[in-house]
Amino acid sequence: MLKLISWNVNGLRAVMGKGFLDFFDTEKPDILCLQETKLSEGQLDLVLDGYERYFNYAEKKGYSGTAIYTRIKPLKVTYGMGIDQHDHEGRIITLEFKDCFLVNVYTPNAQRELERLSYRMIWEDDFRKYLLSLDSVKPVIVCGDMNVAHTEIDLKNPKSNRHSAGFTDEERGKFTELLEAGFVDTFRYFYPDKTDAYTWWSYMFKAREKNVGWRIDYFCVSKRLAAKIKDALILDQVMGSDHCPVVLMIEEDLF
Repeated sequence: MLKLISWNVNGLRAVMGKGFLDFFDTEKPDILCLQETKLSEGQLDLVLDGYERYFNYAEKKGYSGTAIYTRIKPLKVTYGMGIDQHDHEGRIITLEFKDCFLVNVYTPNAQRELERLSYRMIWEDDFRKYLLSLDSVKPVIVCGDMNVAHTEIDLKNPKSNRHSAGFTDEERGKFTELLEAGFVDTFRYFYPDKTDAYTWWSYMFKAREKNVGWRIDYFCVSKRLAAKIKDALILDQVMGSDHCPVVLMIEEDLF
């Protein structure tokens, strides 16, 4: 059994001072996918013994970015989805393994006033096509901050957030399209009706203390991998970021 962890760290340098290495030593993931690393090349030389490491940096300093640390060496590594419009913000790393692809993604936020919603819709369609192109070769595990709460039980206050970034009908519809294209939301696969299970909390109004949150961080897998997954967890006691880590337990023969 392998343990895969995904975490939006909201600045890798910042979380280093908030117990990141203790978290890593405690959890000992086989693969760790990070989002919103906010790094430029050369700013942090974090070596984790026994792990390969891969970083995708945004061109804009202090913005976005993804990273993967893996105990299992991949066959191939690619960055971005091969579309210039989308590949300047360091948002995707894809690892190819023996019998699967692993995609680490930090989906663009639609932002306040939904000023980036139209771009987000283009991204969603192109990203889904990218995942399906991989899926035509090998099954896919995709994880990361996907910046959408899919259903009303995925956030504390659905009514008041109906038109907020991350819970618009448009964004939720695109996530539905992804699932209908052949993917499984692993947390809901195991816990279809679980409420108050969130992965992000605003820093304002003591939201985390009150558990007024959103579930916007995911592990999704190709449907044909459903028999290989053993559990999906939310590590909501792990501090250091406004997001908490999420976990997928999966059979190791894919890797």
